Amino acid sequence: MERRRLEPIFNEQVEHVQAESPDKRRERVVRQGMLSEQLLHRQNLYFDGTGGVSENNRELGFVPAFMDADSGESVVSRFADGRPAPIHVLDGLPEEWITARDENGSVLSARDGVIAGFISHGRFYTRDEAEAATAGQMPDD
Repeated sequence: MERRRLEPIFNEQVEHVQAESPDKRRERVVRQGMLSEQLLHRQNLYFDGTGGVSENNRELGFVPAFMDADSGESVVSRFADGRPAPIHVLDGLPEEWITARDENGSVLSARDGVIAGFISHGRFYTRDEAEAATAGQMPDD
C-alpha cells in the first residue's frame, strides 16, 4: 500500500528531472551540496562510461583526487590509513576539510568548495575536465 501512495510522487519527480535542461541537471547531480559519499555516488552514476570516473581513466594516468577550490590545494584520494585509494574516498581528506564524521570516525562530508576530480601529470582535473581530456582515448572509443 505504501508503495502505491509514493509512486505518483516519485513519477512526478522523475518527470520534473527529465524536463530539466542538461546544464541544469548537471548542476543538480554533480555539484549540488557538500561533498559526501552520496554526492560521489551521484557523480559516478552521472559520469558512468566516461573518463570522469576512475575505472575509465586510470590507465590513462589519472589518479582520484580532491581539490579545495578556496585554497587551490589538491590531494590524492587516500584511505584513512594514508594509502593511496584507487577511487574517491573521503576518509583520507585533510582534517581541516572535514565537516562531519559518523560514530565510527568515518568521514560523512567535506566543507563547501571541496570537489572530487583527478590528478594527472601534476595537474588537477575536475570530472568534467577529465571526461573531456580522455574523450577518444578510452578502450571502447
